[in-house]
Amino acid sequence: MEWPRPQTSMNLGVNQNVVLNENAALKPDTIPADNHNPPNSVRLPHSIHSIGRFDILFDCLYASRSGARKRAGAVRTISQTTTIVPEVSSMKRRLSLIVLSLLLLFNQLAAARPAHSQARSALAITHANLIDGIGNEPLRDMMVVVADGRIERIEAGSNPVPTGASVIDLKGRWLLPGLVDAHAHIADLRAARAALTSGVTTARCMGVNHFADIGIRDLNHSGMADVPDVVAAGYHVRPHPAEEFFLDAPKLADLMPGVSGAEKVRRLVRAMIERGANVIKIMATERAGLPDTDPRKRVFTDEELAAAVDEARRAGLYVAAHAHGDEGAAAAVRAGVRSIEHGTYLSDQTLALMKERGTYLVPTIATVIDLIEPGGDYDNAQLSIRGRAMLPRLRETAAKAYKVGVKIVAGTDTGYGPSSNRRLSHEVIELVAIGIAPMDAIRAATSVSAECLGVNGRTGSIKPGLEADLIAVERDPISDVRNLQDVVLVINNGKVALHRLGW
Repeated sequence: MEWPRPQTSMNLGVNQNVVLNENAALKPDTIPADNHNPPNSVRLPHSIHSIGRFDILFDCLYASRSGARKRAGAVRTISQTTTIVPEVSSMKRRLSLIVLSLLLLFNQLAAARPAHSQARSALAITHANLIDGIGNEPLRDMMVVVADGRIERIEAGSNPVPTGASVIDLKGRWLLPGLVDAHAHIADLRAARAALTSGVTTARCMGVNHFADIGIRDLNHSGMADVPDVVAAGYHVRPHPAEEFFLDAPKLADLMPGVSGAEKVRRLVRAMIERGANVIKIMATERAGLPDTDPRKRVFTDEELAAAVDEARRAGLYVAAHAHGDEGAAAAVRAGVRSIEHGTYLSDQTLALMKERGTYLVPTIATVIDLIEPGGDYDNAQLSIRGRAMLPRLRETAAKAYKVGVKIVAGTDTGYGPSSNRRLSHEVIELVAIGIAPMDAIRAATSVSAECLGVNGRTGSIKPGLEADLIAVERDPISDVRNLQDVVLVINNGKVALHRLGW
């Protein structure tokens, strides 16, 4: 094809040329289409033309056309491309080439810049006494920088605040990881918000109706900042599932008379997996919170427990076993469950087996106190009598477990409902009361709990790269763990969910 002449070929330093047409100002509507560009040429990006009247610059190349003496063009070779170059003002031409090259470079750099860097948000939490959930000693006067929902860095409080960051000055208050409740029953958004304002940024829900825990989890993951993250179990796997389950899974109506035998257990486990559960909860003994049940009584055989664990593992999940009595708990440990929930009557032999296999214990001492006291989630004379018998045994078991090296995890066993009067701080207080060191008790509610739940790669401690799940309390919780009850700041996924500083 014959191209219009004369043309000016400009080297951009990459063996490519911008082709300029003398007869037209260089604007988007006059640039040839891509499929009509000559070889070794590039189109000017549209953004170049949006930077003021750039065509005026090019007019300088050919200014004073009328009356100018046109000399014979000199033949020059630029980047292996030979063109006829009209004589123009040397200074103007060189200046124009430099400006054009710079504008092209700027355009390319702007296009390559990651979008997120332009919308980056940062928060600096300054002058914090830091308990990171990992170390044995607090770090004094620290600054934690949060960016895009994650902990970016931790440094001395005397360092300068990052430019443009929002600032929360703790003025010597105590900053901890968001609490991780390993055993809760959060069934609605009101309860989820109550858990969060108490400092719980992550909870493992161990049985609720209609898979409400999965819905709360998904809302959190979609960006809802006023509810905690949830590790969801769906319904309990038990010999007689809750009737509500069959409203959600009517195709399993044949299990309503009872779940017995390994295959039926597997079907029930698969139903939880298919609905998106993160963990399987199985009942190894009967419950303590119902007057007509016996918490010592075993409910599943070795084969049934093993089937539940195997089916969960095939899907990459683990099993947590509700067990008060020793026989059912020992069978669950042998089957390979990850944690024993409650564990009131565990024997020394079962504790030794748990230590050997790395099985966690979630004693939920505070909820047994709730059995005894009026009000709360339980307000029943028969349960109060039962609780008075169970409490000293549970405290003894948990203390023994700690001494032999079983990992202790904090859980409330509450639903955070309108009648609930227990929070995770109360469980931490109970752990300290049985002889657990305050820092270990705090870890039981943060990093060790996150490890038990399988979420320690994203939360449970304060270190760079993890989600920014943080709480602050007024006073030192190591010298007096009861200070954990007064949470004045909650940051959930990097967003401030509760701010009571300065009140």
